[in-house]
Amino acid sequence: MKKERFYKLANNRFLFRLYLIARLPAAWFMRVQLLQCTPERTVVRLPYGWRSQNPFRSTYFAAQCAAGELSTGMLCLAALQEKPPVSMLVTHIEAEFFKKADKPLTFRCDQGIEVATLIEHMLQDGQARSMEMKSIGTLPDGVKASEVRVLWSFKPKQS
Repeated sequence: MKKERFYKLANNRFLFRLYLIARLPAAWFMRVQLLQCTPERTVVRLPYGWRSQNPFRSTYFAAQCAAGELSTGMLCLAALQEKPPVSMLVTHIEAEFFKKADKPLTFRCDQGIEVATLIEHMLQDGQARSMEMKSIGTLPDGVKASEVRVLWSFKPKQS
């Protein structure tokens, strides 16, 4: 798919919700929203509510990891548009939690250019590559609540 079309579809709220239903139903259930998807960054909103809450009245760690993974994964998918087939896989995920998340969270990843460069190099030499991508989850007042680090692995598919 052309990159322009990918960004247009990704940034369309209705079409992105359909994508979540089909491909990531847990994120759809939690009502995760894609606020912005550009070549440089992705911003994802994770609402606070019963769908993403733990028994301690804060946002469940797995919901935060899902939103963090989505914010990094959208940049990977964007970078793979108009490219030969590539296998993409999460090989490791870590998270740190700094503040109780009892309000909606916004996850932001600013590594779009880095991952696009890595994918270009991988396709040029045919060697598998990995990249750790970081997504920061902030509360509405801008306070950092969590940091999710996702290790993505990329490998050219054999034709």
